[in-house]
Amino acid sequence: QVHLVESGGDLVQPGGSLRLSCAASGNIFSSGLMGWYRQAPGKQRELVAVTTTGGMANYGDSVKGRFTISRDITKKAVYLQMKNLKPEDTAVYYCYYRLGTQYWGQGTQVTVSS
Repeated sequence: QVHLVESGGDLVQPGGSLRLSCAASGNIFSSGLMGWYRQAPGKQRELVAVTTTGGMANYGDSVKGRFTISRDITKKAVYLQMKNLKPEDTAVYYCYYRLGTQYWGQGTQVTVSS
């Protein structure tokens, strides 16, 4: 069983920065995919960033160049550094892990507003 807990969501002004963290417990393997999705009100959940096997990272088009994902295998953690935040980044951000079965965290709210 895998348990994911996100933290770091907050209210931030446009142009600001924020760092999200996801702490995992349970059977986490480096070969599993780990990353972030987000869901804004009335919209479908969308990919933000994911670390692939081999340490590569894939980003959603809307966050490329502004967000950076990183992963600490020893701590079973994944992080999302977000810069130059825009109002359209407002959403609930979910951590996820997949190795066969997919697991989701409970989400953390990020609100970008002046």
